Amino acid sequence: MRGAAVGFCAAPLAAFLATLALLGGCASNGGGELKTASDVTAAEKRASLRLQLAVGYYQNGQYEIALDEVKQAIAADPSYAEAYGVRALVYTAMGQLQLADDNYQQALRLKPGNPDLSNNYGSFLCQSLNKPAQAMPYFDTALRNPAYQTPVSALVNAGLCSVRSKNHQAAERYLLEAVRYNPDLQATNAGLARIYYERRDYQRAGFFINRLIETSKLDTLSADALWLALRVQRKTGDRSNEASLAAQLRRRFPGSPEYAAFERGAFDE
Repeated sequence: MRGAAVGFCAAPLAAFLATLALLGGCASNGGGELKTASDVTAAEKRASLRLQLAVGYYQNGQYEIALDEVKQAIAADPSYAEAYGVRALVYTAMGQLQLADDNYQQALRLKPGNPDLSNNYGSFLCQSLNKPAQAMPYFDTALRNPAYQTPVSALVNAGLCSVRSKNHQAAERYLLEAVRYNPDLQATNAGLARIYYERRDYQRAGFFINRLIETSKLDTLSADALWLALRVQRKTGDRSNEASLAAQLRRRFPGSPEYAAFERGAFDE
């Protein structure tokens, strides 16, 4: 069966927005000092407001309006790296992958090594373009930055990307580190359960599946996560949870490949 269909973690949009007021981050203001709010120009403030509007439209699925707001943000401040990063997210959602790639690369030209942009580009390369080998250095770049505020995002993405490329040793390392930051993430628990299931270490797989079930609502789990959990519970002899998971799979995903596998009893595929 396919790898666990748990989502990669784009750097939270709040992480973009938290830097909008300063726009230069730790850049110099030209006088040898770090840039602060009083150094922000009127044009930069206009760009920040436009980008915040763009993010709102993006989150509401209004992609064309979001693109127009990003365009105006870039017109106000052509060096605004985060604007290109947000435009890349919008283009990805629209399925315009070449345009998304171009915008990620432009963003990173403007802010080389920026951890949020690096993490998002790594996720895009791995998930959207299926280029896990090219993606991994971007996650590691983000993780090496001591100022990175959301390292768990890059750790989870690096772990899931390693699962995708069948590098389970690296995946285990990244995901166990992610557990230290947040033990309740669906993606982390499902990813670790899959690693141990494929190693036939069913006791450990069961530990992470039980944590997944305890910390998540079953109706938020994907078909693949439910199918993985069902198979793990079958291996560990938990018939009650197995039956509950089967009922969820049947009710929510009756036409899925996972339910078809369940119907034909293909528990070890």
